[in-house]
Amino acid sequence: MTERPISSGERGLALRLALSRLATRASMVFERGWPLVLPLLIVISLFLSFSWFGLFPRLPDAARIGLLVLFSLSGVAALYPLRFFRMPSADEIDRRIEAANQLLHSPVQVQTDRPSGAESIFSQALWREHQKRMAERLSSLGADRPRSRVPDYDRWGLRAVAGLLFVIALAFSFGPFGGRVSDGFVVRAARDTVPPRIDAWVTPPAYTGKAPLFLTADANQAVQTFSVPQGSDVSLRVTGGSGEETLSYADQDGNARAIEPAAPKGPAPASQAVPKVRQFSGKLDTNGTLTLKSAESDLGHWAFAIIPDKPPAIRFVGEPKRAVNGSMELNYQIDDDYGAASAKAVFELSDPPAVNAHPLYGPPDLPLTLPRRGGKTNAAKTTKDLTEHVWAGSGIKLKLSVTDDAGHTATSETKTLVMPERPFANPLARAVIEQRRLLALDTNAKPRVLDLMDAITLRPEDTFDNMSNYLAIMSARSRLKLSENDDQLRNVVSYLWEIALGIEEGNLSAAERRLRQAQQALQDAIKNGASDQEIEKAMKELREAMNQFLQEFAQRAQQNPNAPQMQQNGRELRQSDIDRMMDQIENLAKSGDRDKAQQLLSELQDMMNNLQAGRQQQGGEQDSELRQQMDKLGDIMRRQQEMMNDTFRLDQMQRGQRGEGGEQQQLGEDGEQGQPNDQQRPGPGQDRDPLARPKMSPKDLADALKQLQEGQGQLQSELDQLKKGLEGMGMEPNEGFGEAGKSMGNAEQSLGQGDGDQAVGHQGRALEALRRGAKDMMKQMQAMQGDQGGSEQGGREQNADRDPLGRPRATNGPDDGTSVKVPDEIDVQRARQILDAIRKRLGNALSPDIERSYLERLLELK
Repeated sequence: MTERPISSGERGLALRLALSRLATRASMVFERGWPLVLPLLIVISLFLSFSWFGLFPRLPDAARIGLLVLFSLSGVAALYPLRFFRMPSADEIDRRIEAANQLLHSPVQVQTDRPSGAESIFSQALWREHQKRMAERLSSLGADRPRSRVPDYDRWGLRAVAGLLFVIALAFSFGPFGGRVSDGFVVRAARDTVPPRIDAWVTPPAYTGKAPLFLTADANQAVQTFSVPQGSDVSLRVTGGSGEETLSYADQDGNARAIEPAAPKGPAPASQAVPKVRQFSGKLDTNGTLTLKSAESDLGHWAFAIIPDKPPAIRFVGEPKRAVNGSMELNYQIDDDYGAASAKAVFELSDPPAVNAHPLYGPPDLPLTLPRRGGKTNAAKTTKDLTEHVWAGSGIKLKLSVTDDAGHTATSETKTLVMPERPFANPLARAVIEQRRLLALDTNAKPRVLDLMDAITLRPEDTFDNMSNYLAIMSARSRLKLSENDDQLRNVVSYLWEIALGIEEGNLSAAERRLRQAQQALQDAIKNGASDQEIEKAMKELREAMNQFLQEFAQRAQQNPNAPQMQQNGRELRQSDIDRMMDQIENLAKSGDRDKAQQLLSELQDMMNNLQAGRQQQGGEQDSELRQQMDKLGDIMRRQQEMMNDTFRLDQMQRGQRGEGGEQQQLGEDGEQGQPNDQQRPGPGQDRDPLARPKMSPKDLADALKQLQEGQGQLQSELDQLKKGLEGMGMEPNEGFGEAGKSMGNAEQSLGQGDGDQAVGHQGRALEALRRGAKDMMKQMQAMQGDQGGSEQGGREQNADRDPLGRPRATNGPDDGTSVKVPDEIDVQRARQILDAIRKRLGNALSPDIERSYLERLLELK
């Protein structure tokens, strides 16, 4: 028998019926199982609530165990009702669906039932028709909701109390007093054991200026990796532990090294129960992880990223130079991530001594001043008087070396220069210094030095003005002859230096030396953070040395009227100014502002250096030659200006005679009223009234232009001689002089051709080029004076050449024309033409009133 095909309607009915049966099955399972599972859930919720409220740790062990047993028995008893649970059958599910949907004649069961008895075609057709009619009733079929019988057993709703306690206990467990589920299974003795206290911190090197980093602080718990400087010390202390804790550090490659604990400082007292303390300490140089363990348990671990310590760098800022008092001045810059620890200058002779030479002294010792840590700039300056060293005046190779606190060292480029030396004007003093240098550089030159001493003492009445100097040299010769070792020879060398200073300066040298020593002592005290008592003592010594120096200086000023006066920045420097400055240094040092105190002390040293340099450089021959050359240049510039004015006047006369320019004709008519005769006519270059300009014949104009041409050629020759003289003095004339000479030649050629207009243009360009050349000469002269110790104005500021009213002071060179603008003849002529044009316009009756009012205001008629 073939099966009847299933229609789409029958498929939809089967799907709805299957879903309804599934939902009804779940409802029946829940309403049968929930009353049986609820007692077990209530027992579990009560146990969790009891644990989360933290009640188990407060109970003695007996009560805790009894309560655990009670909960266990209750849990077992709550499992007993589960044995009565049974799953619903298919017929029960269908009947539940029919009852829930109020269906008559069991339409749901009909869909799965079969007719009883023998089957026939008629009976099957009849049964299918019956199923079809029953299926029409199932169009709105739905599942039944679960109906629990718990309220029948718990009419007071006590089950809600267990649920409420559960929720409250869960929230309470997150607080500081909340308990844990495992508290009921922990004995009281184990619970009372105090966990070990772990303190871990990292101390960066002191030179980094960074604060210690506490690894176990609450604020650092979320930090994954700690960044610390290289060379930091890690310390870890475990208090109250088992005493078997271990600490290890593993780098990125997995290589682990154990950090051994420190030995206890002393035996613990037997009368007290002191917790065990275990302390570890180690260095952090590479990236890695620090791990603390106790037996097999991991007590903590911390990851570190090491910040490497970069090597320092040092370089020159400008060239090494000689300060105004002869000291060596070094300007440099030191760069380091945390600041340098020390720096020094390394000296080496450019010409190495002979193989068998035996020098008494090594290279000079010059520690460098370090820039302030954390300051805005890394530049620094060191000034030290090395003129007493035996290498002074010799060619040297100089480089700077710097070392940081991590031990890294760096050097600068090498500079070749001549070590500054003290200039000695006295020939006898220079001879003593030369003998001292020969002996100090090679002791094998002792016989030669003795011969030189014999030579200068051969005729003392002709050589020595002061016989005490003769006796001093003879004493030095005796000492040298009797010297047998290096120490005795060094004493002779020092004695020769004192003799040379005595010959050159007398007692003032000792005052200078004492002043420098007092300044250095105070500088060291401020730098090293000395106490107030030490600073006060150093200031007292500085005041005494300063008074002695100023007293000697005043005495020499009375003896020599041409001696330089005490000046600073163009004004007179008085004793009260120095005293006030020293009081400020002392107050700043005592108040803690040592940086400003050191800066003020450096300014005081510069003032004294300038004062000493002005005395040492008085009457220098080279300075006098420079003045002469500058005076020659000033004369050339003055004559060129006059020649340009004369050329302009002659050109205007020539234009007036040719009838060019209406304004020039008007000026000529005005000038005829006061025209002088031929005998009164002034020549070129003389001052004259621009409106009283005489008329000249063409022949006279040609002769005047010819004279100007000759004068222009002579100026060009003098300029060439001036350039050669400057080059002979070591100066380098800039391109301005070359341009001036070229413009002078063009002006001379234009004058020869009778073209005054072109000649004026060339002369103006020559004058401008001369001014640029004069500026460059002044700069070079100032640089040369600074390298040699400064001139009489050494150490002054840029604006020191002006008085309090802003007017220029008298200088040693020419005025280059930039300080004050003085109108020349061309400017006067131009101004006269403008005034005449204004008057002519004002005399026009047709001019508007507004224009007339404006012109009158220009002429200041109202």
